[in-house]
Amino acid sequence: MKKTVAAGLLGGAAMNVAMLLTFRTLGFGWDGKGFLLTSPAQSHKLIAVWTEIEPLPLVVNTPVPIIVGMLLFGIGHAFIYRSVAPAWPSGFPARTIRMGGMTFFMTYLFWEFFTPFNQYGEPLHLIAIELVFWAVIAFAEAAAIVWVMERRSA
Repeated sequence: MKKTVAAGLLGGAAMNVAMLLTFRTLGFGWDGKGFLLTSPAQSHKLIAVWTEIEPLPLVVNTPVPIIVGMLLFGIGHAFIYRSVAPAWPSGFPARTIRMGGMTFFMTYLFWEFFTPFNQYGEPLHLIAIELVFWAVIAFAEAAAIVWVMERRSA
């Protein structure tokens, strides 16, 4: 149990760092001038949600609940990993690819399809870039979870 929670916390931390490096630093920018908000092709609706319509997303003004939520998602993903990993081939790369792929396809691909594409009308080329960001996030989390879960106890 402790190992699973530790794996989830590290996975959630990896998720937060990867999100910071991709979406915050590159996509949205620290000053709100990242290419996802300044691209002339970007949906005005998406820009308004992130910059104008009050209340702004929590991650913009009060990120702590989102950071904590990502840690909790990491713990949940570690428990999922623990339940499915015995059916997977052994080894860090094989299990990381499966866990990252499962998270990416079941969560992030769905998210991009249902929200930015469906609700905001975001252009496909920007969604493709965001999917690359989400893949980085999914595989960073997966690598952290697998690394902890597959370590032998001393």
